[in-house]
Amino acid sequence: MAAGSVNPFNTSDSDEEAERRREPSPSAEPHGASLAPFSSQTDAEPRALSLPGTRASPGGDGVPTETRVSVDAVAAQLLRDQYILTALELHTELLEAGRELPRLRDYFSNPGNFERQSGTPPACKDPGAVALSEWRGGGVATRVGDRTGSISTLDSLDFTRYSDDGNRESDERVAVLEFELRKAKETIQALRTNLTQATECEIPSQERKNYKSSPEIQEPIRPLEKRALNFLVNEYLLKNEYKLSSITFSDENDDQDFELWDDVGLNTPKPPDLLQLYRNCGSSQLSPREMADVAVGMDTSDLTKDFITQEPVQRIETIQIIQELEYQISLLNSEKQSLAEQITQLQSPGCRPAREFCLPDRKLSPAFHQALLSFCHTSADSRLGSEVSCIADSEESVMLMLGRCLPHIVPNVLLAKREELIPLILCTACLHPEPKERDQLLHILFNLIKRPDDDQRQMILTGCVAFARHVGPTRVEAELLPQCWEQINHKYPERRLLVAESCGALAPYLPKEIRSSLVLSMLQQMLAEDKVDLVREAVVRSLGIIMGYIDDPDKYSQGFELMLLSLSDLSERVVSATHQVFIPAFAAWTTELGNLQSHLIPSLLTRIERLLQGEHGLDEHKLHMFLSALQSLIPPLFAVVLQNAPFTGRARLANEVTPIEVTRFPRPASPLQDVSTLVGGREQLAALLHLYEHQLQHEGTAGWDRLLWVVNQLLPRLIEIVGGINVSSSTCVHEFSRFFWRLCRTFGKTFTNTKVKPQFQEILRLSEENVDATAGNGVLTKATVPIYATGVLTCYNQEEDRKLLIAFLEDVMTTLSLSHAPLDSLKASFVELGANPAYHELLLTVLWFGVVHTSALVRCTAARMFELLVKGVNETLVAQRVVPALITLSSDPEISVRISTIPAFGTIMETVTQRELLERVKMQLASFLEDPQYQDQHSLHMEIIKTFGRVGPNAEPRFRDEFVLPHLHKLAMVNNMQTVEQKRMDVASQLFEAYSALSCCFISEEVMLNHFLPGLRCLRSDMEHLSPEHEVILSSMVKECELKVESRAMGEPPGSMSIAASLVGEDAKTKFLSKMGQLTTSGAMLANVFQRKK
Repeated sequence: MAAGSVNPFNTSDSDEEAERRREPSPSAEPHGASLAPFSSQTDAEPRALSLPGTRASPGGDGVPTETRVSVDAVAAQLLRDQYILTALELHTELLEAGRELPRLRDYFSNPGNFERQSGTPPACKDPGAVALSEWRGGGVATRVGDRTGSISTLDSLDFTRYSDDGNRESDERVAVLEFELRKAKETIQALRTNLTQATECEIPSQERKNYKSSPEIQEPIRPLEKRALNFLVNEYLLKNEYKLSSITFSDENDDQDFELWDDVGLNTPKPPDLLQLYRNCGSSQLSPREMADVAVGMDTSDLTKDFITQEPVQRIETIQIIQELEYQISLLNSEKQSLAEQITQLQSPGCRPAREFCLPDRKLSPAFHQALLSFCHTSADSRLGSEVSCIADSEESVMLMLGRCLPHIVPNVLLAKREELIPLILCTACLHPEPKERDQLLHILFNLIKRPDDDQRQMILTGCVAFARHVGPTRVEAELLPQCWEQINHKYPERRLLVAESCGALAPYLPKEIRSSLVLSMLQQMLAEDKVDLVREAVVRSLGIIMGYIDDPDKYSQGFELMLLSLSDLSERVVSATHQVFIPAFAAWTTELGNLQSHLIPSLLTRIERLLQGEHGLDEHKLHMFLSALQSLIPPLFAVVLQNAPFTGRARLANEVTPIEVTRFPRPASPLQDVSTLVGGREQLAALLHLYEHQLQHEGTAGWDRLLWVVNQLLPRLIEIVGGINVSSSTCVHEFSRFFWRLCRTFGKTFTNTKVKPQFQEILRLSEENVDATAGNGVLTKATVPIYATGVLTCYNQEEDRKLLIAFLEDVMTTLSLSHAPLDSLKASFVELGANPAYHELLLTVLWFGVVHTSALVRCTAARMFELLVKGVNETLVAQRVVPALITLSSDPEISVRISTIPAFGTIMETVTQRELLERVKMQLASFLEDPQYQDQHSLHMEIIKTFGRVGPNAEPRFRDEFVLPHLHKLAMVNNMQTVEQKRMDVASQLFEAYSALSCCFISEEVMLNHFLPGLRCLRSDMEHLSPEHEVILSSMVKECELKVESRAMGEPPGSMSIAASLVGEDAKTKFLSKMGQLTTSGAMLANVFQRKK
């Protein structure tokens, strides 16, 4: 054999071989003997490689010749020395050149070559041991046809071909059995892994049938299916020259080897390619995979004598080891078969193994039994049938079943009864293992009812709270909040209402960062943008709940702006919810921050001061908004005073405490404004109140900073604000009166008597020096008087309190009357107190004091105050107390006092229905008009005409027709003869106002002819001299009356007629009404109108 021949399976490693080549060999034994029992001889072997540096003499003559080494020998040497990457590069280059080497192809196509055990036998000089070691470690193996990768290939080895030496045969057999044992263990481990995966990820049969019956629901792909499809797709791309796509596809699936089908799965037959599958229309009949047993062996002639040794003792031991290993292999094969059967059973239809039942002792065929049972009409082919036929046997399977069934159940349940599904949906959403399914179930929950009513929303909210308690804040944030966010702009207000209520209900169960950021922003957006009152009301309530759980001080300013935004809402429902929920919760948080007295209350007071100082008039709506907010802050302020008092620490030691009176505090708007709720209960409040009253009465306020702030800063500022209010604004007076009333009632009688009243009394010094009659800006003429009277003095209704109120009103009336000051403050007090019937007797007592007063000025004031009181007093009091007092005043020696009673008499005619009472008033007014002593009383006539014009349209028609219009006619006739031009002009102006008001009434034809029309003619004659412009209007009115009278005479149906409503022509009507509007605008304009033109 040539010297250049290479033995690819030489037992020595490359270093040892190099050393031997350097040393001269004593024998000329050739090295060219091929010792490659596993090599496969091929006819078409690639061309050999030349080695230019090697010289040899084949004939021994020393002639240098060039030695060539075959490519197969180089490949064998690379594989033997484990230069795997170099061999792979060689294999790749040969493939690109179109010259595939079978040795490299078989080596790299066998995955077993790359599976190494942890312990590798050491290299030795024995070639046989080295070969077996390489064999056991997954060395080169010749494959015929398609590699099977199973143990049957190794079982088919013919060990008798290797050698006649029994020792060597035993060693090799031991090595092979060890290899089989290792492969069997690996197979079992793989089967166990597959069994575990099948147990964890197996989709029950009924679910697979669900997917079949419901094409819209796609079964999730399993790992084995994914790898198989990936292999087929890559194979298709390569066969059809889509190389770039194939490379990209391989990169995206770098965890899979697309060169080897066995990488897909264990014992998985390879299906046809994609084209064949398409042509077979997805047929599941796959051609069986061809299996081929490969026999490998060694040619004994190729083995050297060094490999043959005989050791009988070792042979016996080896035989025993072989028997033991064969027994272990049989056990492992049995276990492998059992595991494979379990996997098959899990993959078969049904959720659990079928139970064994006692079969009859019959000889019928199974097919007959099956056909017989088919008449039972059971079906598991449909989705519902598959669910019914398989009963879940664990909690997880129950949840999976509910997750599959509920989406089909919900649409088929009546809308009115869908809330019955809420427990099922929530329970399944809580326990279902799949996030996607949980999200779908919660979506169903929030969309369960198209427009849920109050009860249905309450059930859904209850379920959401239970869900939140069960799953914790993380899942609430991740699963429930997105459902709320999706429906924040839903077209149905009921859905948005559900979102708003959910934000509040879930607030305690959310992470604190989410509460103060996302949820707060959601509610703020809905409050600003939603146009439905109910939704905004729910938003405000939820905002209040958020304020009760928020703990980020930086959000205080945002909460303050939200409070103002809620208070400025145009809906009364939203404002009410703000006072009931939001403000108490925000005030509680503000108290914890220490901002109640330092920022919140002062900020509201500052805004009130700006409103009162505004140049564009007072915005009463905003004033009400700020004052109502201050009023809602009184209970929290009092709670702060109690909880920061010098006696707070002693409150717990009190055992016997006087119970709190029912009327001790004003009725709260909500439980959150109840002081007992704020301080921790009624018993705690009772103990604190007892010590509070004792502290005020005996120990004073020294060191009581929170109360001193109220006394020294809050009260003076409030009294100053009250002094700047326009007393004619009844709304402002009422709002501040209610605020002071609630403040005094909350802080108690002792506080009111010792702290509040002295500050008002210091300002309201009841003397004439405090009234500036010329400028009208005295303290008694401002709103301080009615607010003190109605807001402070009415807080408590005991006898001494009533006496104090009566004395104050009497002093104010006397002081204002004697100083000739405006009576607006006194009138405001009477109006505010007169709205409450409980004070009618008290006010009548005050007025009677004025009736019998020695000063005519005071009696005049009392007479004018009766006009304000009559409208709210019942007719019994009017008959018993008011009319006698007025008749007394009507007989007063002073004419001014008598004239002052006329407006009150007119108001009685306007409001009272008792016939006797009206006759008495009528007689008194007739005495004013017919008594000769009053014929020249210009002021009396002016007051009567003014009163007639005011009460005529609302008085009883009979009184108007029989008394008012006839006397107006007489007064107009008398005015025609008036010689004093100024008096004539004054009376004419009042008559024009009276006739203008009465022209809108329905007047009978007789009264029209006898009184109304003649009176108009008299007035027109006056206007011809005083104001020609008004003479035109009066002429139109007279002409219309005459036309009406003429039409009656021509036979038209009789009836009443209204002058203003039936003017002739639209132009005349428009002109009349426009002139009327101009004339009745103000007294100053009337005075200008009636000036004689020069």
